[in-house]
Amino acid sequence: VQLQAFGGGLVQAGGSLRLSCAASRRTFSNYAVGWFRQAPGKEREFVAAITWSGRSTNYADSVKGRFSISRDNGKNTVYLQMNSLKPEDTAIYYCAADRDGVPVRTVAAQTMAQYDYWGQGTLVTVSS
Repeated sequence: VQLQAFGGGLVQAGGSLRLSCAASRRTFSNYAVGWFRQAPGKEREFVAAITWSGRSTNYADSVKGRFSISRDNGKNTVYLQMNSLKPEDTAIYYCAADRDGVPVRTVAAQTMAQYDYWGQGTLVTVSS
């Protein structure tokens, strides 16, 4: 499965962006999906995850209440709606798919090693 993340850009603090993660195969609809981000000079970190059905989601504490993950399996696409953006949200955002589909509210689902397929990343820059 090939994943393509897009929708990043430059936005002022307090603004919004919606990222998309599009997959090349319909089997994507059977996979849990996570978003991770990597800021300059920092390690990649978990942002959000969603089950294959979309019924369960999980978020990092730093984005709870501001970001929302959703999916449209008919379009093989997962979205990350980012509101009330802060300069510290500046990073390259990556989407990833998990074939095993561990429950998203587990430590495993927040771990990069759990994910089998990765997109190329999209840059989000939030200016102050």
